[in-house]
Amino acid sequence: MSRKEIVLVYDEQCPFCDHYCRLVRLRESVGSLTLVDARQDTAIMEEITEAGLDIDQGMVLKMDGRLYYGDDAIHMLALLSSRSGIFNRLNYWFFRSAKRARFWYPVLRACRNFLLKLLGKTKVNNLAFQDNERF
Repeated sequence: MSRKEIVLVYDEQCPFCDHYCRLVRLRESVGSLTLVDARQDTAIMEEITEAGLDIDQGMVLKMDGRLYYGDDAIHMLALLSSRSGIFNRLNYWFFRSAKRARFWYPVLRACRNFLLKLLGKTKVNNLAFQDNERF
């Protein structure tokens, strides 16, 4: 597999998301991971919005021109991640199964949304839903 750029778009204002995204490490043979804050006006956020993906409900991983959303993104990250360090080994073990990722991702997202509500954060609301500014 040749090295490529892999892009991960997430809400940097979420402490859970930010720590997770900064800790995950890809295998060196896979490529380099670029982190993008979903609150920034970028071409990839336009692409995500055009695809109809609500960034407030899931992170997005872009690889080989394809967008992986939510549980698919975390599952792909687990498969691509190195096994070095406790965090990456746990991440791989926990999310290497698409079935487990599908089950746990909504639970983690609910915890995230609750934390952001407690912190008084606003939503990214990239799909511009009416009355959808707060968690």
